[in-house]
Amino acid sequence: MTRVLVVEDDPQLVRALVINMQARQYGVDAAPDGATALRLAAARQPDVVMLDLGLPDMDGVDVIKALRGWTRVPILVLSARQASDEKVAALDAGADDYITKPFSMDELLARLRAAVRRTEDAPLAPETTRVETADFTIDLLAKKAVRAGHDVRLTPTEWHLLEILVTNPGRLVTQKHLLREVWGVTQSNKTNYLRVYMAQLRRKLEADPSHPRYLITEPGMGYRFEG
Repeated sequence: MTRVLVVEDDPQLVRALVINMQARQYGVDAAPDGATALRLAAARQPDVVMLDLGLPDMDGVDVIKALRGWTRVPILVLSARQASDEKVAALDAGADDYITKPFSMDELLARLRAAVRRTEDAPLAPETTRVETADFTIDLLAKKAVRAGHDVRLTPTEWHLLEILVTNPGRLVTQKHLLREVWGVTQSNKTNYLRVYMAQLRRKLEADPSHPRYLITEPGMGYRFEG
């Protein structure tokens, strides 16, 4: 059973989430504040965390940072905050997805399913388990990237996006395909997710992120990895 930790101080929303997820055979734990969330995460080892940023005792971004100190579990932010800098702060702290309130339960559950899929290790052909470039090395089996002799910390979502691109070297991977595989959505208005995450990957892997050598944008179409 997939176990979800819901971190939310609105009891009505918590009740709706618990009912909908239990009906779909998810195990659910709920925490009304950040301190309880961190204790439950350590004790229950959830497969996915759903996190509100506006908690009564601490900012949700601080909860994300605390979790990222010891786990790579997918973190889905649920927040009424719509400002771009708020979203970037949460993603930079290690969140994997950002869902703005109010949201439809169908979309939320689709994002949850996508997060669960991302954590399932797909077996890779031997010839695609390691990718080496002049600037960095990616070990897909160990889920490890090394640049200039140092490990590069990537979130599960960044890993999944990078994995799709590097296992299709030289090929255009469409925005629609990436949105479906990584986030479980295909709407073209979600392409801002791709822009944010590709910018993060370039910042972590490219020598000159503003003039990428490996992670190439094909305007209006998608992205391509050049090894």
